[in-house]
Amino acid sequence: MVSIYGTIALADTYFGERLVSGVWENSIAGDRTKALIMATRAVDRLNFADEKTDSDQELQFPRGTDTEIPADILLAVYECAISFLDGVDIDLEQELLGVTSDAYSGARATYDPAHRLDHFRAGIPSSRAWQFLMPYLRDPQEVTIRRVS
Repeated sequence: MVSIYGTIALADTYFGERLVSGVWENSIAGDRTKALIMATRAVDRLNFADEKTDSDQELQFPRGTDTEIPADILLAVYECAISFLDGVDIDLEQELLGVTSDAYSGARATYDPAHRLDHFRAGIPSSRAWQFLMPYLRDPQEVTIRRVS
């Protein structure tokens, strides 16, 4: 069985209290499960601070001295899941979001592949999910050096 963060029941509760959640409410249980699997995989590919609580655990959380998965991680997964259900395609978004300029007359556009939103670059389909995840990410400028003898 594939591990996921959270449950369908918890996600149902979350979306029951959130505005604009019709995509989740109108989807079938099988698609909800697939969306949570995709969202968990997207989140687990990120470079998180700290180490796993147990080196044998399948998912990235809990981490450090935590024994529970942080609520923000669950919320991020739910937000990713609803974005996937809504049809957000990370590959397509990464291709299209490099627009640096466009023109109306003559229908011209200029693309810069380096100019993409951070959450799409990281494979996260939702800026709301990205806000939940950012505090848990490693600083990309930080370097950890360990002495091994």
